[in-house]
Amino acid sequence: MNIAWDIRARIQFEGDAHVQEDSCGFNGPNAWIIDGATSLLEPLGLPAASDPQWLAQQLSIILAQISTSSGSPVSPDTRGCDGVRGLLAAALAAIDTAGTALVGEEKVRFPSAAVSLAQLTADGVEIASLADCTVVVRTHDGDTHLVRAELADSRVPEGTPEQRLRLLRQDRELRNTPGRLWVARREAAAADHAHVVRLGDPEIMVMASDGAWRAVDLGLVSGPEEFLARTSTTVDALGLMHELRVHQGRIGEVADDATVLTLAPRP
Repeated sequence: MNIAWDIRARIQFEGDAHVQEDSCGFNGPNAWIIDGATSLLEPLGLPAASDPQWLAQQLSIILAQISTSSGSPVSPDTRGCDGVRGLLAAALAAIDTAGTALVGEEKVRFPSAAVSLAQLTADGVEIASLADCTVVVRTHDGDTHLVRAELADSRVPEGTPEQRLRLLRQDRELRNTPGRLWVARREAAAADHAHVVRLGDPEIMVMASDGAWRAVDLGLVSGPEEFLARTSTTVDALGLMHELRVHQGRIGEVADDATVLTLAPRP
């Protein structure tokens, strides 16, 4: 039985304030979306237009390579992991290996990302998420499901712009430590903290970065069901993202990178 995804739409727009730091892809039964966290700490100077861009692109390449292999690579950090959690652990272990060659053991300043992975199985789909990418799935029973781990900066208190920046930087320094937000960085152990959901057979699925999900936040669509309906084809997704960018320009909002990947199981 050939279990694999087929494309319905893939749309990416670069934000206003920095280079494209999102990535997405699919290969066989696996699909992913990656939203690199814009640097707040001193950059490491990784070989890309920005450190988060390097992470998003490398992680996407690694996930595609792992999906091509007969099984997930096993390392001391990933033994005992299987399914979508094992896929995430193996990919992060590979990022750690690549990072060691470039910047040694540096962790705190290493780029990080929100990520969601979706793996088709014989009886449904398994989704693993770190931070705030959003996945919407309509299953064959007609139900619509929203999957998201946690909004990336939801634990950071409000304050003056100076206070907020200081608190955001402090939050970045404490990520991937006990009791704090876990993100995709270079620690394979982050997979143990991923939010994992198992659903029945999917009819269609859309994966969105938080920049694309602003269409919901700003009220251009009413919620997950309408977002899925408005991103089910390339033309529809282009229309919604264009509407979002026009609206953000009208209200003076600095637009973030926006990525939409819509897939359905191969017949």
